[in-house]
Amino acid sequence: MVLSADIKKLERHFVPKDFVMTDWASLEPFFKDLAERQLDSPASLEKWLKDMSEMEAVVSEDACWRQIKMTCDTTDKSLEEAFTYFWMEIQPKLEPYADLLNRKLIDCPFTKELDQKKYFPYLRRVKKSIELFREANILLQAELNVMQQQYGAIAGKMTVEVNGQEYTLQQAAKFLESHDRNLREEVYRKIQERRLQDQQAMHDLYTQLIQKRNEVAKNAGFANYRDYKFVELGRFDYTKEDCFQFHEAVKLHVLPLIEKIYAKKKQKLGLDILRPWDTEAEPDGTQPLKPFTDGKELYEKSVQCFEELNPFFADCLRKMHELKHFDLESRKGKAPGGYNCPLTESGAPFIFMNAAGQMSDVTTMVHEGGHAIHSFLAHKLELSAFKEYPMEIAEVASMAMELFSMNHWEAFFDNAEDLTRAKEHQLERTITIFPWIAIIDKFQHWVYENPQHTIEERTTRWMEILKEFSTNSIDYTGLDTYREIGWQRQLHLFEVPFYYIEYGIAQLGAIGLWMQYRQNPQQALQNYINALSLGGTKTLPELYAAAGLKFDLSPEHIKTLMEFTATEMDKLN
Repeated sequence: MVLSADIKKLERHFVPKDFVMTDWASLEPFFKDLAERQLDSPASLEKWLKDMSEMEAVVSEDACWRQIKMTCDTTDKSLEEAFTYFWMEIQPKLEPYADLLNRKLIDCPFTKELDQKKYFPYLRRVKKSIELFREANILLQAELNVMQQQYGAIAGKMTVEVNGQEYTLQQAAKFLESHDRNLREEVYRKIQERRLQDQQAMHDLYTQLIQKRNEVAKNAGFANYRDYKFVELGRFDYTKEDCFQFHEAVKLHVLPLIEKIYAKKKQKLGLDILRPWDTEAEPDGTQPLKPFTDGKELYEKSVQCFEELNPFFADCLRKMHELKHFDLESRKGKAPGGYNCPLTESGAPFIFMNAAGQMSDVTTMVHEGGHAIHSFLAHKLELSAFKEYPMEIAEVASMAMELFSMNHWEAFFDNAEDLTRAKEHQLERTITIFPWIAIIDKFQHWVYENPQHTIEERTTRWMEILKEFSTNSIDYTGLDTYREIGWQRQLHLFEVPFYYIEYGIAQLGAIGLWMQYRQNPQQALQNYINALSLGGTKTLPELYAAAGLKFDLSPEHIKTLMEFTATEMDKLN
C-alpha cells in the first residue's frame, strides 16, 4: 500500500461546490431529496448512500469548524453564538431526517445485497440509532450540546499569578517541575485555590447536565443514563461488568507498580514525605526537561520525530501545517485541554492543545498526532459512515504513537540523560494514568445510577472512590478541600460523558503494539497502519485483530502488560 498525505478535499457531486451552510432553509432541500428519492435498484441505493455521505461530510465539517473557532477563543461571543446557532437551530431539524433516512436504509430491499462484511458495523450502528431515536429528546440533546461547552468557558478564564506574572493553569503547571519545593507548594495551592473559586459554578453545571441526561435516558426507555450511553456509544463488545473487572484489575496489578514509582521518586528527591506538589519535581541541580520553547518548535520537532518513525506520519503533520490546522500554545481565553478534530470533507484534521513548554506537551502532541494519522488513513474510505470508528481503537492510534515515538525523541533532547528522563516520564505516565481512568469511570457509574444525589453525597462518594485507588506513597494531609473537587478538572465528565474507560482499554492495546514494536518495529507499524486504514468497517475485536492484538480486559492480560512495562522501565535505570 502506497501511503500519501496529499489528500484533497472531497469532490462534491450532490451538494453545489460553492454551497455554504447558513441556516436550515438552505439545507432542507438536500435532505428532502434524500428522503423522497426512489431506491429501485442496487445502483440507486449506492448512489443514494454516496450522496447522503457527502451531505453528512458537509454538515459535520461546518459544525466542527464552529467548535474549533469557539474553543480557540472563548471570549468572542460571535463564535459562541455561531456554535450555539448550529446546535439549537440546525441540528434539532436534522434529527428527524436522520431517523427517516436510517429507516429508509434499513427498509430498502437492496440493503441486504450490500457487502455485509464491510457494511455490518455501519448497519448495526444505524439500527442502534433507530432504537434510540425519540422526538422528545431532540431539543434536550441540542440544549446539552450547548450547555456542555460552558465548561470550557468557565475553565478558560482561570489564571493565577506567579512571581508577578499571570499564567493559565496549564502554563502555571510547569512550576510544579521546579527544584524549589516552596515554589512548587505555592503554585500548587494557587492553582487549587483558583479552582475553588468556581467550584459552585462547576457543581451547578454538572447537576444540570446530569438531570438533562437522565431525562434523555428515561425518554428512550432506559433505567439510567449509563445504560443509555453504553448503547449510544456503540459498546457492542463489552459490558459494564467488564468495566468493573477493569477497575479491580487496576487495584490488583497497577497500584503496586505505582507504589514503587513513588518510592523511587521520594528517594530521588531525598524526601521523607512525598506531597502532591512533588510528583513532577526534579532534584536540586537537575533542570526540568525543556523539550521545546514555543508552538513553532513543538511542531518542527514533532515532524522530525515522525520522519524518523515513518515519513508518511511526518507528511501528515506537514499537510496540516500547510492548511493552518494547528493551534498549539496555551493562552488566556482559550478552552482547556487538547483534541484532534477530524474534518470529514477536508480529510486533514485540526489539532488543538495548550502547550506550555513541558514534557507532557510532547506526549499530547504525539498523542493527537496519532489521532491525525488515523484520520488520514481512514479518509480514503468511500462513505463518511465508514470513517466513524470506535473510540477504543481511536485511542490505540494515539496512545501507541506515544510509545512508538519514544525511540525518536532525540528530536526533542540533545543529550542522553534528558532523553532517558523523558522516556522514564512517559512510562511512569503510562502506568499512573490507569487509576485515574478507573476513578473517573467508576465515579460516572455511580453518578448516573444515582442521578438525584446531592452535592454532599457526590463529594462523599467521589472521595471514597478516590481513596480506593490512591497510593499510600503520597501524603494528602490537610488537602481534602482541594481533593473534593478534583473531578472538576476532568472535562470529559462535562463534555463527553462515559468517554474515559476507552483510554484504559486503548492503553492496553497500545502497550500490546509497543511489545510488538520492541520485537519487530516494521511489522508493528504495518499492523498499526493496517488496523487504522479499516476505519469503522470492522467490529472492535476485528480491528484489534488487524493490529495483531487481542481485545481482552481480563486481570491476567492486564498483569502481563504491566509486567512488560515495568521491565522496560527497569531497563532505563
